Amino acid sequence: MQDKKNRYIDSAVKTINYEIEGLKSIINVLDKNYIDAIDLILQCKGRVIISGMGKSGHIANKIAATMASTGTPSFFIHPAEASHGDLGMITKEDVVMLLSNSGETKELRDIIFYCKRFEIPIISIVRKADSELANSANIPLILSNAAEASKINAPTTSTTMMLALGDAIAISLAEAKGFDSENFGVFHPGGKLGSAFIRVKEIMRKENNIPLVKENSLMSEVLLEMTSKHIGCTGVTNSEGTLVGIITDGDLRRHIKNDFLQLSASEIMTKNPLEISPETIALETVVLMNKKSITSLFVTDDKKVVGVLHIHDCLRAGVV
Repeated sequence: MQDKKNRYIDSAVKTINYEIEGLKSIINVLDKNYIDAIDLILQCKGRVIISGMGKSGHIANKIAATMASTGTPSFFIHPAEASHGDLGMITKEDVVMLLSNSGETKELRDIIFYCKRFEIPIISIVRKADSELANSANIPLILSNAAEASKINAPTTSTTMMLALGDAIAISLAEAKGFDSENFGVFHPGGKLGSAFIRVKEIMRKENNIPLVKENSLMSEVLLEMTSKHIGCTGVTNSEGTLVGIITDGDLRRHIKNDFLQLSASEIMTKNPLEISPETIALETVVLMNKKSITSLFVTDDKKVVGVLHIHDCLRAGVV
């Protein structure tokens, strides 16, 4: 049993080491052609159309998805489908990127001929420098001949290199465009990625749902406002509508005495409370709440209260 386990682990380590060597060799691809490829895509008025057959096709599909989500309009076309009508999806405004290990993939020929006919630029990712695809490309990106991890030469190291180079291209493009976390959130509205970039203004409580009292409001009014808004606090504003304080459940407990209901809001409020902008990323607000051990924050714009955010609002929106 132990011998079998050792064989499995030895095989895995060997595979990973082969692929590590392949990844290291990609640095040699980062030459003038790589720079030209990035510039070509940045100047593209259309989209990046990516294609490949077999394992290269799976990698091409992933690269297209990564580009699309990082600010470079892109999609995958299956070469077999392209030959049966999908070539019409490629326009003269586009850039085509073709992936092939050997560079002799016959299924890519119709795409190559179509691009040549309509002068659509081709970027190739290929291992054989002297191949049909490399010679047909306007900008060939030639990967090394690093050995595959399998004795039967199944695509392993080669596809790993293609994937990494595709990621490098996508990130080079994103950084060149100044693509930031806000843009990324727009393209990922669902799930964890989306929730991580929700802004306070999207989930804060507004208008009649904001607990607010004036500085001269008596505690009877304060209690009514806090009870009706259900978040355990109320903001206190001056005559100009500027937030000057906050009253929490804790403040109430600390000031309870015989004439409690005759006190004004200004007498028990905590002055100069923390404020946040409606443009603040909600996740940053959660971090602030945890750091300060508070559960609510008032949202202000030009010193005026425009909303209030409770930790439960963040939880409901999936911001954790």
